[in-house]
Amino acid sequence: MKKKIHPKNYRMVCFQDMISNKTFFCKSTIFTKEKINIDGKEFPFYKLEISSDSHPFYTGNIKYISETGRIEKFNKKYKYKI
Repeated sequence: MKKKIHPKNYRMVCFQDMISNKTFFCKSTIFTKEKINIDGKEFPFYKLEISSDSHPFYTGNIKYISETGRIEKFNKKYKYKI
C-alpha cells in the first residue's frame, strides 16, 4: 500500500438512524462535533435521517403513488395516439 495517501481522520464513528433509533459503527472521515461514550470509550457521533434500517427499499415498505390519468394527460398534451 502507498504511504501518506490515506486521510488522517479515518476512524470509528458511531452513526444513529433518527427514525429507527438504531446505532451502528463504521469507519469514516466524516466531521462531527458530537461525541458519545460507549463502554468507557469516546467515539465521534453522527445522526442520520435515513439508513438501510429505515429506508423503504430495504424494509419492504415501498409505497407507490399512482396518479390516475398520467399517461392520458401525456398523450393529450403531446397529441400522441396509440
